[in-house]
Amino acid sequence: MDTDPHLWLEDVTGEQALAWVRERNEPTVADLTSSPRFDRLREEALEVLDTDDKIPYVRRRGDYLYNFWRDAKNPKGLWRRTTAESYRTPEPEWDVLIDVDELARSEDENWVWAGVALCFGSYDRALVSLSRGGADASVVREFDVLTRDWVTPEDGGFTLPEAKSSVGWIDRDTVYVGTDFARTPDGEPALTTSGYPRTARRWERGTALDEAPTVFAGEVTDVAAGAAFDHTPGFERHFFSRSTDFFNSLNYELIDGVPVLIDVPTDAHFSVRRDFLTVLPRSEWTVDGVTHPAGTLLVFDYPAFLAGDRSHRVLFAPDAHTSLQDYAFTLSRLVLVTLHDVATRVELRTLGDWEPAPISGLPELATLAVIDTDPDETDEIWLSASSFTQAPSLLSGDATSAVSVVKSTPEFFDAASVSTRQFFATSDDGTQIPYFVVMRDDAGDGPRPTLLYGYGGFENSLTPGYSAIAGRNWISHGGIYVIANIRGGGEYGPQWHTQARKAGRHLVYEDFAAVARDLVDRGLTTTEQLAAQGGSNGGLLMGVMLTSYPELFGALVCQVPLIDMKRYHLLLAGASWMAEYGDPDDPEEWAFISEYSPYQRVSRDARYPHLLVTTSTRDDRVHPGHARKLVARLEEMGHPVAYYENIEGGHGGAADNAQAAFKSALAYEFLWRTVGAAGD
Repeated sequence: MDTDPHLWLEDVTGEQALAWVRERNEPTVADLTSSPRFDRLREEALEVLDTDDKIPYVRRRGDYLYNFWRDAKNPKGLWRRTTAESYRTPEPEWDVLIDVDELARSEDENWVWAGVALCFGSYDRALVSLSRGGADASVVREFDVLTRDWVTPEDGGFTLPEAKSSVGWIDRDTVYVGTDFARTPDGEPALTTSGYPRTARRWERGTALDEAPTVFAGEVTDVAAGAAFDHTPGFERHFFSRSTDFFNSLNYELIDGVPVLIDVPTDAHFSVRRDFLTVLPRSEWTVDGVTHPAGTLLVFDYPAFLAGDRSHRVLFAPDAHTSLQDYAFTLSRLVLVTLHDVATRVELRTLGDWEPAPISGLPELATLAVIDTDPDETDEIWLSASSFTQAPSLLSGDATSAVSVVKSTPEFFDAASVSTRQFFATSDDGTQIPYFVVMRDDAGDGPRPTLLYGYGGFENSLTPGYSAIAGRNWISHGGIYVIANIRGGGEYGPQWHTQARKAGRHLVYEDFAAVARDLVDRGLTTTEQLAAQGGSNGGLLMGVMLTSYPELFGALVCQVPLIDMKRYHLLLAGASWMAEYGDPDDPEEWAFISEYSPYQRVSRDARYPHLLVTTSTRDDRVHPGHARKLVARLEEMGHPVAYYENIEGGHGGAADNAQAAFKSALAYEFLWRTVGAAGD
């Protein structure tokens, strides 16, 4: 029997729970917004978010470049397009297709843009996803790009009610869809225990959704199942997949009406491009008599592979300092983005012979990422480049020759006297943990207020990138900003993550604590001047720092966190993360989870750092009950805590730029009042 006295706070929109939220929002907002500094922090953040000078990132679909844009006049955003020729001018001529602000006003709904999929080839129809308040669940509507109007169900339009749906085009009149169907032919639930689609259907225009035939189904205990169509001309294929947990999946191609298993490791990243099969295993893989370490990129002849041939070629092999971060195809090139001690490098190979291929115009000492390619028709490539002190630029060109800068973001803070250094801390088991320190060189000697950011999960790498808001609100005023590349991420390949899953989770927290100690040992800061910040899985990290390492910090900002790891798998999408954290209902796994679960480790006698906890009511990924219950337990045991819950905003915590700027300013005001004042 669960005796948790705060379970009632898991009632997301219950009157009693929301009354509790408002009682805590009011004093937090009144206190932290009372100074002129808060107004400056918010205005500076909003200026960054709303500026018309930021890069309008685009994706090519046919003859047009498409962009979704938010600014001060359009807080909910515009979906628009332009030509490549116009885009390269200082003031492109944009053709607005959907004005989300006008749509929200006319329908009296708090619509938040959640994405769009254009019908391949003609690009005259779009499946538009809109969420209420920023939740993961969304409604899907079909939009006629030529007439600028919605295609209603009465006219045969594809529409889906609010759910965590998946939908994709097969052709102009057919889609694959997974959603919360009213009924399923096998009588099993339409959704998995994680809340995602369990079945995929082939839905033809003009027919009822519930009458669409099921083409593939997973198990209720899976994370999700789905279907997708590869539109590559001359290589059209249908694929099905079952995500058996967050990191493992079974994948099939539909051949002659029968799903044929693509027999790659279930934990591998893989792709099929024309007749090339590329496989990036997350664990050691022995194939064709050769054992390859995790993070090796292999290429096979796909038809031969399905027939049993395992001949292959290694396209990338990791080492102790270098991992493969991403890869993408153009018409005739393979693009590899690697990390060497968390610094990016871009290499190209010619498709087929896989020999290195030159490209010019790539900037030095910048973090590079592939934004878009056009692999079906051209070698066009779009790349972003930035660093901690270099504002983002957008590069475009031909992957067979050269790229050049086509758009740049203005500098939002003076970085002339700001430098970035990389250090390594020694974790408890002797592992060297890299971290970046960004600071002004002219702010004087001695320790300074320092903000340490971390995530440490799901193979998510934290690479150097421009943070205009941190630059303005923290670094420019003398604060030190630190990014920790702790285990759980993917900075050194899959093993950097896999060793920190489940029973290895303690490594994440030991690494972060080691970085905190190293900052103090180097004289960059003091414990009283050191703060840490993280959200989602990073919010769990903050909860563990609070309850297991409170002596290391002067303040913590804990955002949209997981906290109650005894019940996380029962709340919203939590069941999908058991491959990361473990199963609390398994006594052996609860034994190691309980060693760090913050909710169960709050102590009446502990001395905790200053704490700000924020979350969002509309977050339907990480349940707001986690943050609420942490605050309730802290209050119950007599510990002060500041709390703010945005009634809107989804997992990002904000539904528009104004909310994002407000939330950011709350955090920085809290930090300046706590660790920022500690050295005065």
